[in-house]
Amino acid sequence: MEREHFSKLYDEELNDIREKLLEMGGKVELMISNSMKALVERNSELADRTIASDPGINQMEMEIDEKCIQVLARRQPAGRDLRFLTLALKIVTDLERIGDQCVNIANRAKELNEEPILKPYIDLPRMANWTSVMVKEALDAFVRGDEKLAMKVCKDDQFVDDLNVQIQRELLTFMMEDPGTITRSLRLNYISKYLERIADHATNVAEMVIFMVKGKDIRHTIPSTSDEK
Repeated sequence: MEREHFSKLYDEELNDIREKLLEMGGKVELMISNSMKALVERNSELADRTIASDPGINQMEMEIDEKCIQVLARRQPAGRDLRFLTLALKIVTDLERIGDQCVNIANRAKELNEEPILKPYIDLPRMANWTSVMVKEALDAFVRGDEKLAMKVCKDDQFVDDLNVQIQRELLTFMMEDPGTITRSLRLNYISKYLERIADHATNVAEMVIFMVKGKDIRHTIPSTSDEK
């Protein structure tokens, strides 16, 4: 994706935005990991640290926004560079919202850590790992302009959706069989939904990558894996 321009400074400005996006992405990936670890290891202190890291993500969003706006104003880019900058402005919003979802997970983890564990945590950590990989691959696709990797992320979203449905059904069974599990089941249900939303944000980024590379909006047109069988 990277190309040289007549102005070396222009290239440096674009590269700086790419690096900042990757840095922000790395931080939200860590938030996903830590929020889930706080649940699995019943570590409320780690949950608090995850929550405390969110203002830093918000600050990075504003800094990247400012850098993009400055380049747009000074360079008046066209074509692919224009798409890169305008999409970077959208991507930071998705990353910031992923951070918000991690805060939600950490808050539910703190609540659950105060109660007896409902069941061994197997599917939720699996779901969290999958969503974290989706975030990483979506950002890698953005930085490299990799349409194929972006398409993979879009299709991987179906796995997270299916796992979310599976978890919801299992928790519903717990609640029907024992009303005493309702509060804990609902909190786990929320966590599953938060992870599903993180995957949706990763998919948003991937769809924007395809638009950047191909100039084609493919939102709402990605076939699900069930459609392909």
